[in-house]
Amino acid sequence: MIISKTQREIDIMREAGRIVALTHEELKKHITPGITTRELDRLAEDFILKCGAVSSFKGYNGFPGSICTSVNEKLVHGIPDDNSLNDGDIISIDIGAKYNGYHGDSAWTYAVGAIDEQSKALLEVTEQSLYEGLKQAKPGVRLSNISHAIQTYAEGKGFSIVREYVGHGVGQDLHEEPQIPHFGPPNKGPLLKPGMVLAIEPMVNIGSRYVSTLSDQWTVVTVDGKRCAHFEHTIAITETGYEILTVK
Repeated sequence: MIISKTQREIDIMREAGRIVALTHEELKKHITPGITTRELDRLAEDFILKCGAVSSFKGYNGFPGSICTSVNEKLVHGIPDDNSLNDGDIISIDIGAKYNGYHGDSAWTYAVGAIDEQSKALLEVTEQSLYEGLKQAKPGVRLSNISHAIQTYAEGKGFSIVREYVGHGVGQDLHEEPQIPHFGPPNKGPLLKPGMVLAIEPMVNIGSRYVSTLSDQWTVVTVDGKRCAHFEHTIAITETGYEILTVK
């Protein structure tokens, strides 16, 4: 069942989303060659706590980090560790914050120093595919129109859409109905209605779309070892369109 949120709930989630956005902004200052993902995790946890929230991810189904840090061919759910970032890397950082019982969730992929042209194109296309999907986010539109727009844009630029991981509803639970694939035909699924809160999060690969999970049972990597990117916003469906909640 899709749980629509009241205006009071959306107001709380807007603050949760703002905390997530501010945490991204804070971490961006520190994403430089030489820093470890564990250091980024510590910075994020401290910042979220100072904002009066807690990490949505720490302890979630046993996840050990406060954020997910996925470098280069790692797609999602990367566990922070003592490995340092190198010039030319890319890193996807997924941040969730729980504030007054409600979650905000946003991921972004960042360049570490100077990156190659193919990686730049990957980041640009993945981010834009998110916004192409959001153009379809308005009342009366079928959910799969978001999915279709994302797939059409990313594949039209020569990249691959990951199919094993999907967007989702957000609220008092981090993952609620509906599941939101980032591929598929248009005009399928439930009608979007005001009050729905959704995390849209395209995951795009340079090479093939196939991924696998490492032995840590968390980290997802591309099967061919090529780079991948992940961009995500939490949005609320409004009377006339959508509002991005994970912004300052």
